[in-house]
Amino acid sequence: MEDVLGGVGRRLRSVRSARGVTLDQLSRMMGISVSTLSRLESGGRKPTLELLLPLARTFGLSLDDLVGAPPLGDPRVHPRPVRRNGMTVIPLTHIPGPQQALKMIIPAAKDTPKPTRHEGHEWMHVLTGELRLIVGDHDSVLLPGQAAEFDKRTAHWFGSTGRGPVEILSLLGLQGQRVHVAYPSAGDGTP
Repeated sequence: MEDVLGGVGRRLRSVRSARGVTLDQLSRMMGISVSTLSRLESGGRKPTLELLLPLARTFGLSLDDLVGAPPLGDPRVHPRPVRRNGMTVIPLTHIPGPQQALKMIIPAAKDTPKPTRHEGHEWMHVLTGELRLIVGDHDSVLLPGQAAEFDKRTAHWFGSTGRGPVEILSLLGLQGQRVHVAYPSAGDGTP
């Protein structure tokens, strides 16, 4: 911990210099004295969250980036496939919880739909094959590149059309949580 905090002053000075901000300017922007900022940069003042959080916000950095926190370990997910209801389900998230990302491989079969209902919200995207999706009274076939989103309290079922296996990505969320697009689509006139 001391090693991480010991390098904060150097990183802060480097970020401030790279952005062309003087200690005086930073002092006025933050409402923190030049003396405090100078001692923080030189290592004469121990960094505290009270100082680091507003500095990270001011420079648009995460707290981890500002303090140079070591990585948490191997970021790769090592999924263990599970067979469920005849399909292969591969978790794509580290920790089981209310939000899940899964890859599902559904074998080619012309199953009789048995709709179910339960809590939650689901978003699915077809990678390969043809997915038959029934949600309420709607019976649809989704092709590669197509997606669907639905409330799982509505009777629903999905499977292969029988013409081949299907691979999908599925995002599952708590009731009321939906997938939100963070960026506008191309051609809507927004940068």
